[in-house]
Amino acid sequence: MPKKIGMISLGCPKNQVDAELMLARLAENGYIITDEVDGVDAVIINTCGFIEDAKKEAIENILDMAELKKEGVVGKIIVTGCLAERYREEILKEIPEIDAVVGLGSNGDICAICDRVLGGESNVETFGDKTCLPLSGERLLTTPSWFAYLKIAEGCSNHCTYCAIPSIRGEFRSRPPEEILAEAKDLVARGVKELVVVAQDTTRYGEDLYGKSALPALLKALSKMEGIEWIRVLYCYPERITDELLEVVASCDNIAKYFDIPMQHADAGVLKAMNRKGDKESLLALVEKIRAKIPDAVIRTTLITGFPGETQEAFETLCDFVKAAQFDRLGCFAYSPEEGTPAATLPDQIDEDVKQERGEVIMEMQYRIFEERNRANIGKIFKTVVEGYDPYTDSYFGRTERDAPEIDGQVKFTCGYELHEGEFVEVEIFDVLDYDLIGEVV
Repeated sequence: MPKKIGMISLGCPKNQVDAELMLARLAENGYIITDEVDGVDAVIINTCGFIEDAKKEAIENILDMAELKKEGVVGKIIVTGCLAERYREEILKEIPEIDAVVGLGSNGDICAICDRVLGGESNVETFGDKTCLPLSGERLLTTPSWFAYLKIAEGCSNHCTYCAIPSIRGEFRSRPPEEILAEAKDLVARGVKELVVVAQDTTRYGEDLYGKSALPALLKALSKMEGIEWIRVLYCYPERITDELLEVVASCDNIAKYFDIPMQHADAGVLKAMNRKGDKESLLALVEKIRAKIPDAVIRTTLITGFPGETQEAFETLCDFVKAAQFDRLGCFAYSPEEGTPAATLPDQIDEDVKQERGEVIMEMQYRIFEERNRANIGKIFKTVVEGYDPYTDSYFGRTERDAPEIDGQVKFTCGYELHEGEFVEVEIFDVLDYDLIGEVV
C-alpha cells in the first residue's frame, strides 16, 4: 500500500523550489503526495529560519503537527529546511515528537529518509554538505499552473552583518545557464506563462562562473522562449544593477519592468555597519537612473528600522529618502538580532518599541505615497493575468506586470464573458481600493 506524504513549506520562494524538488522525488518513488495532513503517514515541514518571526512560525507548525501526531491524525514528522540546518543540535532535544531532522545537503536523500522513518526508525538526523543541495531535477509545482519560480543560484556571499543566510545555505553558487534554460523550457511546456527568477542576489548570477554578472545574458536568452508572457526578476542588489541589465529589461517586451531592490537603509553609517554599500545620494541616483531609462518601471524595496546604532538622525535620513524616492512598493521590518551574526553583538542595540515605532512611521509614510501613485493608474489599461473569481462580488481578480505573486496587490475587475485562470486580458482601471486596483476588461 503506497504511503501518503503531506508537506508544509514555509518561507521564501527559494525554499519553495527546494520543496517542489523533494515532492517530485517522493512521487517518482511511489509516495502519494497530498495537500492535506489529515491521515498522512508522514508530514514534512520545510522550514524557514531566517529571522525571529520565521523561526516562530516554523516552531508553531512543528508543535501543531506534534499535537496531531499525539491524536493519531498524522503519522511521522520530518523537519527539513533552514531551521533544521541552523538548529540541528537543538531541534530533536526540544521537540522529541520529531522523527527526523534533515539538513539542506540531505534533501536529495528524502526518499531514503522517509523509508527509514516509515520503517520504524526514529531520531533520524542527517546533514549532508550544503553544496549537495539539489538545484535541478523534476519539480512538482506547488504554485498555480500559470507561474513558477526559477531558482538560478543558491547561497549568498554578501555577508551582510544582520543576515544568517551565508552560514545556513553556504556561499553563492550559480547554476549553469544551460541547466536553467532547460528547466525554463520544461516549465513553459507544462503551461507556465510567468517565470519568477529568484536567488539570494540575482544580480550576482554568473560571477562565480565567469568573473562577471551573467544575468543580462541569461534574461535575454529566457526572453526568446516562445510562450513566456512575463519574466520577473526578484532581489537585485543596488550596486550590481548595471547599464547592461537596464538595457535588457528595457528592450525585451516580456521582461517585467519591475525592480525588487532590497536597499535596507539609506544612512551611510548604518549601511556601512550592515556591510552594505552606498548612501542616500547614490541610492536616489539609482532610482532616478532606472526611471529615466524605463519611465513605467515599478521599483520595490525593503528596509530595516532599528539596526544597532541607528540614531534619530539616521532614521530621519531614512524618512527623507523614502519621501524622495517615491517607491511604488515597499516593505519595512524591525531589525531582528540573529544569533551567530556580527550585528547581534554590536553595541547600541535599539529598544524593541523604538524599532517597531520607526517601522510604523515608514509604512504610514509609504502608504500615502503608494495611494497617490496608485491613483495615477486610473484610466490606464494593464495586461492582467486572471487568478480567480469571487462569487460574492461577481468579479475576477488577478495581477498586472506591476505586481509580484504573493507579495503585491491585486486587480479586481469585471468582464462581460467567462474568463479562465491563467488567461491574460486587458483591464482598464477606474478606481483604487487600499492596495488594489479596480477595473473592467476592455
